[in-house]
Amino acid sequence: MSGAERQLSIPLGLDSFMPVPETNPLTSEKVAIGRALFSDLRLSRDETVSCATCHDPKGAFTDGKPVAEGVSGRHGERRVPALLNRGYGKSFFWDGRIATLEEQVLQPILNPAEMDMKIEEALARLRMDSRYSALTRENMSDALASYVRTILAGDSPYDRYVGGDREALSEQARMGLQVFRRKGNCASCHLGPNLTDERYHNTGIAWREGRFADAGRFLATKRSQDMGAFKTPTLRQVAARAPYMHDGGIGTLEEVVEHYDRGGNRNPNLDSELQPLGLSREEKQALVAFLRSLSGVVREGM
Repeated sequence: MSGAERQLSIPLGLDSFMPVPETNPLTSEKVAIGRALFSDLRLSRDETVSCATCHDPKGAFTDGKPVAEGVSGRHGERRVPALLNRGYGKSFFWDGRIATLEEQVLQPILNPAEMDMKIEEALARLRMDSRYSALTRENMSDALASYVRTILAGDSPYDRYVGGDREALSEQARMGLQVFRRKGNCASCHLGPNLTDERYHNTGIAWREGRFADAGRFLATKRSQDMGAFKTPTLRQVAARAPYMHDGGIGTLEEVVEHYDRGGNRNPNLDSELQPLGLSREEKQALVAFLRSLSGVVREGM
């Protein structure tokens, strides 16, 4: 898979520099093959599931379900993360157990609860198609990762407001932005162009009946301080991505705001940033209005 290296068209609000590894430069050919693979059901054991089944382009590249659903009706343990702007990611999955996008894109294929295929088996199927006759594990990984890097969300009312358009946000959303930045303390974790610190926090979501239902980041690091911590998700297109949290356990943005207003769920590892906020009803409604303003344009491909 050769082809001339290409530059992405970056939406307003995102960092203009996309960190692409030297070993896998973006090319139109790789992106096109990656897009085709992304929707190819042959990557799953029973040919009923593709990457796009769970990461639906029509649903902000997630699926609207509490936890992932794979082949033969199998269920995962966590919510399907949105793939928006993952080219800027520093680690992958809710617990950050994978360091590169090239490695990450193969994991759902291998996972028994998702697509349940060995890579060699998938390649044998795909090579019967002339489009994929030269496909290898490495260039399949490179193509899928290249395509995922082109999935970008930006140019929202919030971005236009920050860019100088004072009319881009309603009065209520502007109030919500102030709550987000100040009293709500949301920006301590949801910061930067992609509205995430790419770090891990315990907000108490996994704490149930006096124990952790999911150990979270601890499973990757084995450090006790990481118990029950999960990666901060981007807030891009957040209004289109219910349900929320790593387990899909919160159904609406209003409920998310209530969770943080009470200071999360108390547990021994609760992040120190989480404290009761004491938001008024008006402030809560304004904060939700602001979160809705983070939905803009979603682009994919080259």
